Amino acid sequence: MRISLVQSGLVWENIDANLRTFSEKLAPLAGKTDMVVLPEMFTTGFTMKAAELAEDMDGLAVNWMSKTASLLGSAVVGSFICKEHGLHKNRLVFMFPDGHFEYYDKRHLFTLAGEHEVFSPGTRKLTIEWKGFRICPMICYDLRFPVWSRNQSGAAAYDLLLYVANWPSRRGLHWRSLLQARAIENQSYVVGVNVVGRDGNDLEYSGDSCIIDFSGQHLVSLTASEAVVTVSVSLPELHDFRTRLPFLNDADQFLIK
Repeated sequence: MRISLVQSGLVWENIDANLRTFSEKLAPLAGKTDMVVLPEMFTTGFTMKAAELAEDMDGLAVNWMSKTASLLGSAVVGSFICKEHGLHKNRLVFMFPDGHFEYYDKRHLFTLAGEHEVFSPGTRKLTIEWKGFRICPMICYDLRFPVWSRNQSGAAAYDLLLYVANWPSRRGLHWRSLLQARAIENQSYVVGVNVVGRDGNDLEYSGDSCIIDFSGQHLVSLTASEAVVTVSVSLPELHDFRTRLPFLNDADQFLIK
């Protein structure tokens, strides 16, 4: 499977401008990738102005993702501010080329920024099948909670763990280290896509978007510049590694309530 990381700056709280920018960045990928991964809150930046900027599931963001996935012939993944039943969610949408989608609502809300005061947490872990891979999507702060992302057997098992983020550069070491740890402990590919530049709160972001393989080795690791990079990952290589080193068979089984 070919995965395209889209590491970009964002225009603060400007949905139209960000969608135009991403349309330009993604156009050259048509027919050349299987999955495009955008950052967390890719239409607005990481803002707490949910009441002003939230969209429903038939709004600009989702319709743009549907159109773009169709044009590219690939899945498109990213999160936006969603309003549903009077609540606001930091919602990741996994859009398939045929227009159907699945979604995941961020479970761990970033209390340091007051996200828990504005958004409602998700309660459902998601596993998606695409191009033979079982993919588990998550959002930013979820990265700090390994129990939530722990690979298990059965229907919840995955081959690729995916994080979209707005992760500040001041905690870049944590971002890089935790992504690598998630890959090693779960014997899984890990994809992390972050933003670059400064946001409306004057926070700096240094990117560090990456794809890490099941043994903890970086297949690609970006720096602090805008970039669109496509990398291929191999399911047979993953299966071979797990067969030779079947550590997951000895993992604890548990339920999360």
